[in-house]
Parts: sequence; C-alpha cells; structure tokens
Amino acid sequence: MPFDHNDHYHPLLLRQVPRHARTALDVGCGTGRFARRLAATGLTVDALDVAPDMVEAARALGSPGPGTIRYRVQDVSRAELPAGRYDVVSCLAALHHMPFATVAALRTVLAPGGVLAVLGLGRPSTAGDWTTWIAAMPVNLAARAVVAAGERLNGGPDPLPHPPIRDTTMTMAEIRRESARLLPGRRVRVLPFWRYLLTYREPELTR
Repeated sequence: MPFDHNDHYHPLLLRQVPRHARTALDVGCGTGRFARRLAATGLTVDALDVAPDMVEAARALGSPGPGTIRYRVQDVSRAELPAGRYDVVSCLAALHHMPFATVAALRTVLAPGGVLAVLGLGRPSTAGDWTTWIAAMPVNLAARAVVAAGERLNGGPDPLPHPPIRDTTMTMAEIRRESARLLPGRRVRVLPFWRYLLTYREPELTR
C-alpha cells in the first residue's frame, strides 16, 4: 500500500516530544523512519527492533543529524532497559506485536517529565470509533492514489524492506481499560486511518 498511515502521523508524534527532551527511545523502529525524524530535531536516539533485516537497513541509512541514532536488535518486552533514562519513548504500530503490558516497562524508562507516545492499532468498540474509521475510507483511497502517482513519477516504490504485518486482537475498550490501569493519567485518542494515539507523561520530581 503506497500511502503509509504511520508516516502520516509523524508530525503529530513529534508534537508530543517535550521541549526539554535530549534523549529518545524508539521501540519497533523498523527501517528507522521515525528515529531519523527524532534525530533531526537534535535528540540522541536509541532505536530497537526484533528484526535484524530492519535494523540492518536502518543502520545503512544512518542519521540525518544533528542528533545521533544507535540501532539495536532487541526485543523490548524482554530487555532490561535503564530506568529513568529517556525524555521521550515512541512506539509506532509495534505494540500489538508484543504484550500490551509492555507499556508498564516503557513507563519505567521515562525520565521525570518524559513522554510515552504510542501510535497503535485497535479494533473499534464504540460508535465514535466506527464513525472515525469509516469516515477515513474515502480519504484513504484518495491519498493512496496521489502517493501511487508520485511513486510512478519518481521511479517506483520505496525499496526498503517492509516490516511484518500482524492484525491487532485488542479492542479499543480493552486498550482504554488496560492503559488506564497501567498508566494512570494517560490519554487515548482515536485517529483516522485505523490508529489511536496513547500518550502518558511521567510526573516531574517534587522538591
């Protein structure tokens, strides 16, 4: 599919990055598209993925600067990550490949005032969920046509490998309930193009 729903939301995700941010963790980085967007803002980025071919392709592209990126082949749901290290943790269309409770582990690596931003997939539960996603269908078709035309003019589709595709099994009701239990104070927003945005901010240290 030529129109990438995850890439479409990069600007929205970048707006979640705290102004003071210096360090970032990108979970399920794939070929590093969003990691490079983070590095372009000056962040020092650790980017993880379980697929060696994804990480190899990402390393070959490097970092656009001024920030740096360190890519690693690693399963974040089993990794021992440093507590309180990152100012922002991003996870784009990867959470449904791992236990949802992994968000609790991602919370522990946030520095005070740090933000966890998950762009995820869920199955609709409410009339509002259905309305948002059904309304996106004609826009999606139009966007696919525009991007496909651009690819033909520019010599074909992106040659980078594509990450594995897996359908989500969780409903939005389950995601709302579990995220509220694991991340008190989180926000969940249903987006067009069959995505949701989950954000959580770690409290600042009190004096």
